[in-house]
Amino acid sequence: MNFPSIFLWGFVATVFLTTLMAAGQGLGWSRMSLPFMLGTLFTADRHLAMVIGFIFHFVNGWLFALFYALVFEDLHLTGWWLGAGIGVMQGLTVLIALMPILPAVHPRMASESRGPEPTHALEPPGFMALNYGRQTPLLTLAAHAVYGAILGGFYRLAGG
Repeated sequence: MNFPSIFLWGFVATVFLTTLMAAGQGLGWSRMSLPFMLGTLFTADRHLAMVIGFIFHFVNGWLFALFYALVFEDLHLTGWWLGAGIGVMQGLTVLIALMPILPAVHPRMASESRGPEPTHALEPPGFMALNYGRQTPLLTLAAHAVYGAILGGFYRLAGG
């Protein structure tokens, strides 16, 4: 595995994914903030949650870059199209499988069956995170596709 390539392009891809998601939120296309959701797993302090969540999000970005590199190395193949395809699959997994179960493990998130309380300040994302806006799934898939395309397009196979 090419660890310098994973480190560099995992960072760049995560910057793009995070920037696209933040831009979508700022433009009103989605109300979802992955760093905020992750940070509030650890603290109720909204400002500190953004810092913690941002760091946690970047660490996750590097860990997922490692997974992508494993796939590329196993297939002995890279390419922006392969990375984008894996990114779309990752985005679909997040939206379809992970978002609906998040309220069950998130200490500050309401659920579909347990409404908002003083300790549950976050709205549940719902299926495909649609509770955060109708364009949230498209934005999420596009950002993950860009993440994967960057990794697939720039990652260099070990020994290659």
